[in-house]
Amino acid sequence: MIRSFLTVSTGTLSSRLLGFARDAMVAGLLGAGPIADAFLVAFQLVNVVRRLLTEGALNNALVPIWLSVKGTKGQAAASAFAGRVLGTISTALIVATALAGFLMPWIITALAPGFSGEATLHLAVDDARLMLPYLAFAGPATVTMALLNAQGRFALTAFAPLLFNGALIAVMIVLIFHRTDAPDAAPAIAATVGVAGLLQLSILILRSRGSHFATPLRVTFDPEMRGFLAKAIPGMVAGAGPQLLIVAGAIVASSSPSAVSWLYFANRLIELPLGIVGVAVGAVLVPELARAVHADDRNAMTHAQSRGLELAVGLALPATLGLMALSEPVVRLLFEHGAFRAADTAGTAHALVWLALALPAQVLIKALSPAFFARGDTVTPLWATLKGLAVTVVLAIVLGRLFGVRGIAAAIAFGGWSSALLLIRHGLTTFGFSIDLAARSRLPRIVAAALAMGGLLWLSAPLVLASTANASAALHLVLVAALIAGGMAIYGLLLALFGVIRWVDAIHALRQTGA
Repeated sequence: MIRSFLTVSTGTLSSRLLGFARDAMVAGLLGAGPIADAFLVAFQLVNVVRRLLTEGALNNALVPIWLSVKGTKGQAAASAFAGRVLGTISTALIVATALAGFLMPWIITALAPGFSGEATLHLAVDDARLMLPYLAFAGPATVTMALLNAQGRFALTAFAPLLFNGALIAVMIVLIFHRTDAPDAAPAIAATVGVAGLLQLSILILRSRGSHFATPLRVTFDPEMRGFLAKAIPGMVAGAGPQLLIVAGAIVASSSPSAVSWLYFANRLIELPLGIVGVAVGAVLVPELARAVHADDRNAMTHAQSRGLELAVGLALPATLGLMALSEPVVRLLFEHGAFRAADTAGTAHALVWLALALPAQVLIKALSPAFFARGDTVTPLWATLKGLAVTVVLAIVLGRLFGVRGIAAAIAFGGWSSALLLIRHGLTTFGFSIDLAARSRLPRIVAAALAMGGLLWLSAPLVLASTANASAALHLVLVAALIAGGMAIYGLLLALFGVIRWVDAIHALRQTGA
């Protein structure tokens, strides 16, 4: 399970790092004004669809059902079921894409009511329509990735998203080389989004050709398909919870200049550890737990839940504390260039400190939700997501008026924790979350190690800020990278000192597993 986790994490890390390069270029080309706000609202619409379909959301709903059909009816029945899912979802998304293009002015008005009646609204509508072709390609790509995950083929699904960011970066390099102004750069980048989706789908089709795991292709709404959709749609919405919380915050923030951009860039930093930990844990845990549930193997369920929780806490908590401690130097390093000014760095850093508090909750949701998905329960995670959205909207309206973008970011954090706590409470009262003695012993020591590392980074951050105030970009990079590497080294040493892990044994075990 850990090897599969590392495969997914490595692919996700690579994609997220390319995403940082992409967003740094977007910041430099568009800045954080009306043009950037319009583009990023449109791009968030695409990101919501990506979360609804990809990065574990559809995977959570499809994998348990596909494994159940294969186990009870055989490979041929599983392939026929997958073919119906692939054909139906692809057709439905093509129709939805055409309908969304017609309704886009109303969709953008709902997502950013503060844009209503302004030129920014028209810019956002134009950008969103240029991005729409991506939706038609996302459906078949996502179903293909979920089916590959169900068969334990994680590498292709982990690295396919690299093409999305790679295509956008290539176009922006050309735009930067030609010194393209922001009004012309935004539509060019938006048009590339659909092309990037086509590239991602093409590589999946080429690499999975000959597998015959989704044949024949059919469009149907028979009882079996309706039953699948009844479970899949709530699971897809639940899987998109973190992105939906950001959208809820952006709706409130749309009336404040640059606030949408600040929230977006701060959230991009949150999505690095969330993608590495949350998406990977979800993608690997769902098949593991589904097999254990079908076999009624309680020991396997407990083992999978325990290791998943340890990985989630052990990676999310230090990332949270590190982002809070180094918020301003990291934002300045990544985004402050071109049209992105010092005031934008301050606004983004303030949002990042509060958004980071949501990270442990969002990773917990990713680690806890598979226990529900594996049992065919997608409704409970859906209600948890809807509760988090309600809490976020109400608090964002109140706290946003009092504290600006910091209040909205804090509201998003509260919304994430309300969702996580609902899942914990419901799981305990229904089937009961169980973790083994090893996890109960290690988890407090993991928390202690993370807190110690976070405290050291917090004390060191002011020194970095003072050293990089007038420093070159190269020196700034070296100092921030040294702090991050030092924090990781200290955390690793503390884990070993507290008896959480023996690194020699861990490396040896991974080598043995790969042999």
